[in-house]
Parts: sequence; structure tokens; C-alpha cells
Amino acid sequence: MTPILSALFGALVVVALIMLRTRFASFAAQTPADYAGTGPAFDLRRHLNGPLTCEGVIFGPTGRVTSRFVAEMTGTWNGSAGTLAEVFRYDSGTVQHRAWTLVLAADGRITATAPDVEGTGTGRVEGSGVLLRYRIRLTPEAGGHVLDVTDWMYLLDNGSIMNRSQFRKFGIKVAELVATIRPATPEARQLAAAE
Repeated sequence: MTPILSALFGALVVVALIMLRTRFASFAAQTPADYAGTGPAFDLRRHLNGPLTCEGVIFGPTGRVTSRFVAEMTGTWNGSAGTLAEVFRYDSGTVQHRAWTLVLAADGRITATAPDVEGTGTGRVEGSGVLLRYRIRLTPEAGGHVLDVTDWMYLLDNGSIMNRSQFRKFGIKVAELVATIRPATPEARQLAAAE
């Protein structure tokens, strides 16, 4: 085999291994069925209802923390339709508001819209896990890019929620978010009411 063919063959093997890892052994390989019958049952209408507090970090493409945030959220539901209003306060001093509109189908499917989401996000609740996929447009200050988001929430036994999201551009991971969401303390409720 010539050196050029050997290099080409080696590159193809590496690409194939990366694709196999992504499909079967990575964050992106999870499916809602992986969480069927696991842990406490995640009920969006119960666990994303009322005042909530969220703390988290955002990792950049190098794996280092690029931003920290604290958020107040308020979930309200009318049957299978709900709104999750969010106010994020970043360590940079930036404040960001978002209001999700969520619709939950009887079979666990979710649709979600928000002003900075392109089209409609889709997902599913299964056991203790929730998957939501959507395309988000960043603010002009953050470049205005549209990113593909895979958002997973995992309900813990104490009612807290662990949230992990990956943001991709052209299939390349550019950021990752890790956060906790839990019922708000009385102090956080007062702060949210003052907004």
C-alpha cells in the first residue's frame, strides 16, 4: 500500500471510530428509553411548577468554565400546556429572560417554543429523564449564531433536577451547560416576586 493510501485508510478508520463512539458511547447516544422505569417518575407538571432556583456553569469548547449563572424560574401549567419563565443572571452582569411554552402529550412527547428558539423543540419524558432538542439563536452580543442543542434533565430522588446540555455548530460541540434546578427557597421566591 502506498503511503498516501495508508494515510487515507488510517484517516477513514479514525473517522469511523469517532462516529461509532458518538453513536454508541457518548452523551449524544442516550435515548429516552434508557431511563424507562428508572428512579422517580419525572412529571413536568409537578417538577417544573411554581418558583424554582437554578445554578450552573457553561463550559466552552476547550472544556474550561466560561460562564457561571444563577436563575429564577417559574413554571405554570394549565392541563398539558405550561409556561416556564426564566431569568438568568450571569457572572458577567448580563441578565437574560426567556419564556418557554411547553406542551406535553399523553405518551410523554414534548413540544417546546421560546422567542430565541428556531422552530419547535421536540423531546420526550421517560422515567426519571427528559430529553429536549432544539435550535437556539444566541444574542447579538454572543455572536448571533444558531446552535443545535441537546438538553437532558434527570430527576433525583430528593426532587432536584440535574440538567446537562450540549451546544453544537456544524456537528462540533462548542459549549456544554451543567446546572441544578430545585424548588426555590423563600428568599428566592421574594427575589423573583420583586422582578
